[in-house]
Amino acid sequence: MPQTVRLTTAQALVKFLAAQHSERDGIEARLIEGVFGIFGHGNVAGLGEALYSARESMPYHMARNEQSMVHTAVGFARMRNRLSTLACTSSVGPGATNMVTGAALATINRLPVLLLPGDVFASRAPDPVLQQLESGARGDISVNDCFIPVSRYFDRIARPEQLGPAALNAMRVLTSPADTGAVTLALPQDVQAEAHDFPTELFTRRVWRIPRANADAAALERAAAWIRGSHRPLIVAGGGVTYSGANAALAAFARDLGIPVAETQAGKGSIPHTHAQSVGAIGATGGLAANRIAHDADLVIGIGTRWSDFTTASKTLFADPNVRFININVAEFDAYKNAALPLTGDARTTITALSSLLGGFHVSGDWSSAVVRLRDEWNAEIDSVTAPDATPATPLRQRHVIRAVNDTVAASDVVVCAAGSMPGDLHKLWRATDPKQYHVEYGYSCMGYELAGALGVKMAAPERAVVAMVGDGSYLMLNDAITTSVEENMPIVVILVDNSGYASIGNLARSVGIDGFGTLYRRRDEGIATDSHPDGPRLPLDLPGNARSLGADVVIADSIEEFTKALHVARTATRTTVICVTTDRYDGVPGYDSWWDVPVAQVSDTDAVVAARRDYETAIKNRRPLQ
Repeated sequence: MPQTVRLTTAQALVKFLAAQHSERDGIEARLIEGVFGIFGHGNVAGLGEALYSARESMPYHMARNEQSMVHTAVGFARMRNRLSTLACTSSVGPGATNMVTGAALATINRLPVLLLPGDVFASRAPDPVLQQLESGARGDISVNDCFIPVSRYFDRIARPEQLGPAALNAMRVLTSPADTGAVTLALPQDVQAEAHDFPTELFTRRVWRIPRANADAAALERAAAWIRGSHRPLIVAGGGVTYSGANAALAAFARDLGIPVAETQAGKGSIPHTHAQSVGAIGATGGLAANRIAHDADLVIGIGTRWSDFTTASKTLFADPNVRFININVAEFDAYKNAALPLTGDARTTITALSSLLGGFHVSGDWSSAVVRLRDEWNAEIDSVTAPDATPATPLRQRHVIRAVNDTVAASDVVVCAAGSMPGDLHKLWRATDPKQYHVEYGYSCMGYELAGALGVKMAAPERAVVAMVGDGSYLMLNDAITTSVEENMPIVVILVDNSGYASIGNLARSVGIDGFGTLYRRRDEGIATDSHPDGPRLPLDLPGNARSLGADVVIADSIEEFTKALHVARTATRTTVICVTTDRYDGVPGYDSWWDVPVAQVSDTDAVVAARRDYETAIKNRRPLQ
């Protein structure tokens, strides 16, 4: 007879999680390093009791917002290259559905998080219970069904016996390089507290070895032939480069072959900006060099990218009529995009294999010269755009704030951002010197990720200074992580940019002809909405006072000199510091030969909309039918 131990389902789950480890290249790490949670009637007696009993072996962190704690887990997992993560538990009902946004963000970005929402009674004995969704068409429905489309794996543990297979499947997906994302185990509150004789084997130390998959040999030979036959090749580096630890391999590959490297948002920092083949950001938020090189490229090698519309500039970027694609990606789904020659495998392993097949190859002198010229022009443009004004601007300009941060932080520091106008400007202007220095969540571009994600980064790498750059719009949506960072003794630096509303969408609204409608923080004046009129009375917000009330130290900077001085001090502070700056919402960075497909109203009584529609119809003629 197999040995067993009598535990509640929740106790068994916590004990199981504490025994799980990941391993790659001989280096082991704890897979689930802790649990964030907010307790309610749906989880306090089950998981709450289990975590209390196991608090020496499974750290518990109290959160203040369920969405925020999932973002923190995502930031943690990304910083650890997907080799470790955190679990998040909530009560049944609104606590659970608050996590759905975080689940979507994790899955879209291919980042592992474990979600443990409470659920209604499996027995249905007391139905309907508080916060239960009822359906006249289904008896087994729950709000947790919302997690199904945004999870890589979903299961509801309706009996204690189901825990073992479900938990093992959860770990399989969390450690999969190709299929990872949010994993949800919905836990009915009665089952959490139910005792069962679990096999002791379930709790033995388990190491999940993460393989480096090899691409098909014939496909590698064909890819090498395509590269040798190309005249103007380009590499597009995505987040998969860093997750694979392929940064050094890519740097050597690009140097030896002379192929320029452009970077997606997730791929920023794949190689240092000082590398001779680094041409910077590409796509709708890209720069002059990468976008012009992409326009002429006859072969594009995507490495670890999922080819979002921002990367392809809504399929208008690659203009050579005979351009071909090679995709290196551990996920087959992404490897086949753009009708590419797929090299389905680990980025580092595949780059190394290609290198061995391409000895002696180097791009032509004409292409090398063009790359050097465009790279030099782009670096000069960055210097020009971010150079201080002859007369200091009031309010400050966002591009100057970015330059001040870039010049002040160390190579080991991490800048975190997610939404608004800041990610586009950062993608263009930031000069990364370390693969982990640039952390912008742009798969979901979720307002509110910035502070929570920064906390996760700090928890994953407490030795690094972490700087979150956030606009007032995102800050007002989700700022609870400031308090959690103080509680956890995990100081972060928050740069709070006040541009009086939704500056990014305001710019987009003006581009489609509707004058920034609905994006300014303005009071109604005598019953008339003034949200599209910049002269209306501003909302009397006290953002510095708000940050101070959450437990942060606060500095207000009215000049770049004051800002830089505050940032120097905040980087080594022992408590979270919020540096508040006011910036000009209308000052921006040019688009640099890029476009983003946002359909404009086909008919309108507004002249500006009609004009924008004409421009739109001209632009879409450049769209290529990439698959």
